[in-house]
Amino acid sequence: MSTSTRFDTKIAVLLREDLEPWQRLNVTAFLVSGLGTQLPELIGQPYEDADGVPYLPMFRQPVLVFQGAKEVLRAAHERALSRALPRAVFTSDLFATGHDEANRAAVRAVPTTDLDLVGLAVHGPRNAVDKVLKGARMHP
Repeated sequence: MSTSTRFDTKIAVLLREDLEPWQRLNVTAFLVSGLGTQLPELIGQPYEDADGVPYLPMFRQPVLVFQGAKEVLRAAHERALSRALPRAVFTSDLFATGHDEANRAAVRAVPTTDLDLVGLAVHGPRNAVDKVLKGARMHP
């Protein structure tokens, strides 16, 4: 596959612009892990180097990372829900939890419209994802 390949779908992560650098990396890693578990068609084949050492498979297409204000993130979340796109969320509450069960409980405790979102990952047709991300800008 050449570097000029244009995919019909898009994987995108939207981060709240006020996150610390370590938080941006952490949130991005957590968010994309959710997409790979529910959408196995996004995952390519395992890798192997010239010495035959195996490596885990990764996404078959790039992950684009965007940023925006809290309001942009909230609007993107609403649009992703209305379009029923596969999505993963990361809320500010998850920075204070220490394990998976506590993470799920923290999200479950808050109504959808009250989630304090700091990150959102979505996958879908390119133009649908572009509409979800309206108002966001590419992460520098």
